[in-house]
Amino acid sequence: MAEQTHDTAECKRVDDGITRVFQVLGKRWNGPILAVLMGQPTHFANLRRAVPGISERMLSDRLAELGAAGLVVREVDEGPPLRVSYRLTTSGAALEPSLRELGEWAKEHLPDTPPCPGTAG
Repeated sequence: MAEQTHDTAECKRVDDGITRVFQVLGKRWNGPILAVLMGQPTHFANLRRAVPGISERMLSDRLAELGAAGLVVREVDEGPPLRVSYRLTTSGAALEPSLRELGEWAKEHLPDTPPCPGTAG
């Protein structure tokens, strides 16, 4: 067996980038919100309908967090009626290939889950 010449604590340390990514993407709802916004800018009400089970308050909180992380921009559409929409920033849009790849990985490696209520399986 080869002699170890490095600090084993360093081997076990998690990459700082991975830690920062999962502090944002690891929160419940953030992945689905970003996935909906990948297609196009979306009004708040449509975004809420597209993410089953999320409350208005939680959606608002998560959008604020994603905005603070520089991934989402809030835009007010002058009315009447006054409507708010959200779109990905350049940084948010840059996540698309990675999120699509994670989705493909999940299809192959994670067990199936029941479909969303009210949808055909």
